[in-house]
Amino acid sequence: MNEATPQQQQKILVVSAHPDPRSLNAALTDFAARHLRAAGHEVRVSDLYAMKWKATVDADDFPDHAADERLKVWAASERATLADRLSPDIAAEQEKVRWSDAVIFQFPLWWFSVPAILKGWIDRVFTSGFAYGPAVPPPYSEGVLAGRRALVSVTIGARESSFSDRGIHGRLTDVLHPVQHGLFWFTGMSPLEPFAVYGSHNLPEERFEAAKREYGRRLDGLFTDEPVPFRSLVGGDYDHGMRLLPGVEAEGTTGLELHTHPRG
Repeated sequence: MNEATPQQQQKILVVSAHPDPRSLNAALTDFAARHLRAAGHEVRVSDLYAMKWKATVDADDFPDHAADERLKVWAASERATLADRLSPDIAAEQEKVRWSDAVIFQFPLWWFSVPAILKGWIDRVFTSGFAYGPAVPPPYSEGVLAGRRALVSVTIGARESSFSDRGIHGRLTDVLHPVQHGLFWFTGMSPLEPFAVYGSHNLPEERFEAAKREYGRRLDGLFTDEPVPFRSLVGGDYDHGMRLLPGVEAEGTTGLELHTHPRG
């Protein structure tokens, strides 16, 4: 799939994870869908709690799996994917991802990660043979889902300063690295810098309006903003053991920043 030009109508999948339809996350999901549709785009929403999404991987995901056979999830999911024999709920979500030009995750940060229901959506939908696997481009490159943009929109109860470079929780980009790098970039999608609403437990109306204005600007740049410049596995920066070669990073770079190209 090729990246669409900004002038074209785009197709966006919003995956939302909050149990209360009156929540801030639900309001941001609704805002995103309305804002993008008003701009002429086509939007589908997977509201995981409203869908009563099954979060656990088990043998029911693979209808042809023999009951007396040990369940090796990676192998079983790959066979079922390649044979077009996944459970219907998984197949439907994979079709939405294939259809999309961009994927947005909307969720509250719970225990420094995505809610369990969203993790279960990832576990069940991003199967081998669909998002990665044999006879496809390698991970961390222009992979299977290349051409798609990806945006995290997250609500956080804590103050912004606590997720800074010297904040006690660590930088938000590091906390979200498993999603941004380990899911989106692993499968070839181009992740944008995350959008975050801090202090979300008690958000007065004026701050909510300001958050919507900022989110609207981020949505307007969904197909034009520069993605996070993650290094490609096939770009010559890594050895055969998938270790970054010495000397390719900017002086003083440490931690997870090693896996992004220096900006500017």
